[in-house]
Amino acid sequence: MKVSVKICGITDERGLMEAMDCGAAYIGFNFYRRSPRFVTLDIASQLTSQIKRGVTPVGLFVDPSDAELEGILSSARLEMIQLHGEETPERVDEVKALTGLPVMKALGISTARDLRDAQAYEGHADWLLFDAKPPEDAALPGGNGVAFDWTLLKNYSGHTPWMLAGGLVRSNVIPAIKASGAQAVDVSSGVETEPGVKSPAKIRSFLAAVNSLAAKKA
Repeated sequence: MKVSVKICGITDERGLMEAMDCGAAYIGFNFYRRSPRFVTLDIASQLTSQIKRGVTPVGLFVDPSDAELEGILSSARLEMIQLHGEETPERVDEVKALTGLPVMKALGISTARDLRDAQAYEGHADWLLFDAKPPEDAALPGGNGVAFDWTLLKNYSGHTPWMLAGGLVRSNVIPAIKASGAQAVDVSSGVETEPGVKSPAKIRSFLAAVNSLAAKKA
């Protein structure tokens, strides 16, 4: 089965085009102002207008207000909302109702208990994103280049589709997929030359690695 790839934190046209040309299924745009991957509304509007049919543009938010969501959606073409803060299942429902879009909830994982807690979002989120819990001194809720024990996901019994994130790079993405059983992966810092600067070559290499796994299975 083909593993879908989300390239998150796109900020320029070069990265966008490379991701789409190499087969990314999802493109993420980060609207969290404290992130080095933050994208302004003008740039997001310009980039999302170029996204090809069949590729899903995703907006990443951290505890957004209704006004923030409405303001960005008025200009940027998004087809999914990713919530990366402390949003409750009830808030997920509110965001879905407000935007009319599917919602992906990001959850930090370090133990089996975290996975049990994730089941609270069953029936609320359309997707779950399992990321590593950020280090205690981290300034960001995600995108820290940190991995977790992927084998924990073998025990996840929820029915909501999920993506694997956290410390993924070209050299470890295939072991991560095999260990976790992931059918979708998310990468941001793992395809950068420095925080917030995507490398077209690294994007191409990462997607080639994931696509080679599908070719082997075939």
